[in-house]
Amino acid sequence: MLTSSDIASMIDHSMLQPYLTDYEISSGCETAIKYHTASVCARPADMPTVVRRLEGTGIPACTVIGFPHGSVRPDVKLFESKRALDDGARELDMVINIGRLRAGDAAYVEDEIAAIVAAAHDSEAIVKVILENCYLTFDEIALTCAICSRAGADFVKTSTGYGKYGAKLRDLVLMKKSITPGMKVKAAGGIRTLDTALLCRFAGSSRCGASATEEIMREAMRREAEGTLCEKTQAEFDAALAAETY
Repeated sequence: MLTSSDIASMIDHSMLQPYLTDYEISSGCETAIKYHTASVCARPADMPTVVRRLEGTGIPACTVIGFPHGSVRPDVKLFESKRALDDGARELDMVINIGRLRAGDAAYVEDEIAAIVAAAHDSEAIVKVILENCYLTFDEIALTCAICSRAGADFVKTSTGYGKYGAKLRDLVLMKKSITPGMKVKAAGGIRTLDTALLCRFAGSSRCGASATEEIMREAMRREAEGTLCEKTQAEFDAALAAETY
């Protein structure tokens, strides 16, 4: 039976807006602790605050690398990753070089991911690779998932939340089919309601990036108390998939 704790364990509570203050970051950590989310994902400069606030909670600190465009040099991304790990991050959400991928330079993209994966795994951290699907074709999404699989990434992730659109059900289905066993999918961008999170879950997403954690969890707990918290059905998923716009 689905529980509100199951929903919380999917959520990377995200605080990536450029205007957030240190006080707001600390308050956001309190929200994550309240519901025991999967992680807290914040900006690299916030890692000392987040790590300190999450100490002893069992909730890992997550940050973003090469965010949001993915266009910095590989050595800069690697430095940023190592610094984040030194600061206590245990999950890294890195953005691929989208232009290089679209130009067909798969080796460049794979080498960049592999270097960051190696650094992260040496520190017992995980890597989620952000594809930014809104700029990619279906074939490019599938190719990038294969590249991530070869490079040893732990997750593939739909988007930064700052592109033309975020998580789409059709993309999640494709990504789930295109990764190797043991890898997982993270949905991000536009996940503001419990129903959207449940649809992403049905599509194969193990994690959801969300800043609307409080709203999602309140609704999950309300339905749980009423006995109406449940997985989406195939019919509900098919209807939502058919209604998607781009």
